[in-house]
Amino acid sequence: MQHASADDRVVRRLRAAGCVFAEDEARLLVAAVTDTHDLDVLVERRVAGTPLEVLLGWAEFCGLRIAVAPGVFVPRRRTEALVDEAASLARPGAVVVDLCCGTGAVAAALLVAVPGIDLHASDVDPASVACARSNLPGVPVHEGDLFGALPGALRGRIDVLTANVPYVPRDAVALMPPEARDHEPRTALDGGPDGLALARRVVAGAAEWLGPGGSLLFECGVGQVPAALELVPAAGLSARLVTDDDRGATVVVGTRA
Repeated sequence: MQHASADDRVVRRLRAAGCVFAEDEARLLVAAVTDTHDLDVLVERRVAGTPLEVLLGWAEFCGLRIAVAPGVFVPRRRTEALVDEAASLARPGAVVVDLCCGTGAVAAALLVAVPGIDLHASDVDPASVACARSNLPGVPVHEGDLFGALPGALRGRIDVLTANVPYVPRDAVALMPPEARDHEPRTALDGGPDGLALARRVVAGAAEWLGPGGSLLFECGVGQVPAALELVPAAGLSARLVTDDDRGATVVVGTRA
């Protein structure tokens, strides 16, 4: 379905609803359907706040099409910076674990970037685990709370540990766009009173799971950097900060000596 009139009509509706990238979204929605009725349904859902990626069934991440399911956190492009840094630390044969994996986007991108890694992923949310398994065929995706989900055999052996923890302060969740706060799991957004509650738990447990020279990587907000960096040496890891202005990303790296 490639009618310019339909495309223009969709652009106008999306723009009126406040969609910043109305033209790009319109092209994707028009290409996703074969008749006007189905297009109208998708546009109505988008105007009502359903994430574009959920409507399409996929999100682009690190050049990959990652399957996205309703009720699962949609991977953000800024997290590609975390993938780049993690890939620079991994080698074929390295043990790599992606906590809070959501769709499995970070893990999938790392598997492409560094073939031959020994990869595991986990999430506490059953819908996310199911979605990640669809994106990571052949990769163990564990269900459970942070390190409690992992096989004990990984303790002290992880070379690269990524954790896309939620870091939105609890009171700020209500201020997020409706496509996030109304359609993504609260557990994937709410980082506790100051946004660092999950980061604290991950950092505190990382040292006993990392192998010698292993590194933990997690994102935080710009205003959280000082507090986030303080967590890392307190857990016995050396800390450094990686920033990517183009993607608006801030990644904290903690490395075991």
